[in-house]
Amino acid sequence: MKRTFNSVTVIGLGKVGKLVGILLHQSGFQVTGLDRQAFEDTPFPVEKGDVTDPSTLHSALKDQDAVVTCLPYHLNLAVAQAAHELGTHYFDLTEDVPTTEKVRNLSQTSKGVMVPQCGLAPGFIAIAGSNLTGGFEKLRSMELRVGALPQHPRGLLGYAFNWSPEGVVNEYLNDCEVIKDGQRAKVPPMESLETIVIDGVQLEAFSTSGGLGTLCETFDGKVSYLNYKTIRYPGHCRLMRFFFDELYMNENREMAGQILVNAKPPVNDDVVYVHAAVEGWQRGTLTRKEFVNSYFPKSISGQTWKAISWTTSASVCAVVEMVANNQLPQKGFLKQESIALEQFKESKNGSLYFSHLDIC
Repeated sequence: MKRTFNSVTVIGLGKVGKLVGILLHQSGFQVTGLDRQAFEDTPFPVEKGDVTDPSTLHSALKDQDAVVTCLPYHLNLAVAQAAHELGTHYFDLTEDVPTTEKVRNLSQTSKGVMVPQCGLAPGFIAIAGSNLTGGFEKLRSMELRVGALPQHPRGLLGYAFNWSPEGVVNEYLNDCEVIKDGQRAKVPPMESLETIVIDGVQLEAFSTSGGLGTLCETFDGKVSYLNYKTIRYPGHCRLMRFFFDELYMNENREMAGQILVNAKPPVNDDVVYVHAAVEGWQRGTLTRKEFVNSYFPKSISGQTWKAISWTTSASVCAVVEMVANNQLPQKGFLKQESIALEQFKESKNGSLYFSHLDIC
């Protein structure tokens, strides 16, 4: 299959970005990395530069077909603006709703495709959830749940910060978009606590922001209930409410993130839980369909990668791959739920979600 583009710049070579570059390189793309520090252990060249400097961004992207930004959400808009000016395809992992809205505005006049929210949640969960809606004459509910957790939790929080602390704090404090009683609405975070069991492990789930991406817009008028919740070990939500509300850490998000990471640093042995469920009527009968999986660390290119790292990386790389193969639009704004799960599964990188085989 002839590709529509080949050169890709990956910006931010942290927990996810480095693997994104490796997977794209293994997929045959001409990859260049951009980071504030130099790297010598990657199979692709890396340029050292200040990503907050507009001239650095323009220089890095001017001859590139596409860019994948793996930066913290507040740095993504500058990359999107540079990509828009240069006509470069744009992909990011953000869960931040205002950033996505600004990227969407840029996409109205973009020469290339602009695809935010390509990670795990938002991202893959929207693809999996939307796939379940097929075959229903009428939908009642769509419930999407995702959690990235330590396999061997210690302490009452039962958590480890394997993901961006800025992103996690935002998810816990920003209002959450839902569809309730057939109407789009905003609900508070860390509410609607429920019990969930996956592979015999009892967990809890509660409302957090950003995980739905554009699903509420897409399914407005089509479903009575649509919501996203984060999965944690039992007791986590109660303690985080105490931390943010009673200790007033909601007034200082940066300090909150620093305290939490200091208390619960990253671990290597993590697990990612994905639980999507759709209920509705098929041939007059109320039916429930589910997509439930647990993902663990995986060996890729001779290195073991955390579950949250490879699931996030594989998702965005699969989307890049499908756009490059002309299987998805080449211009404008692309919603994650417009991507067919079967198409995702058949891509080289998307297949990682469905295979227990390692890539060497």
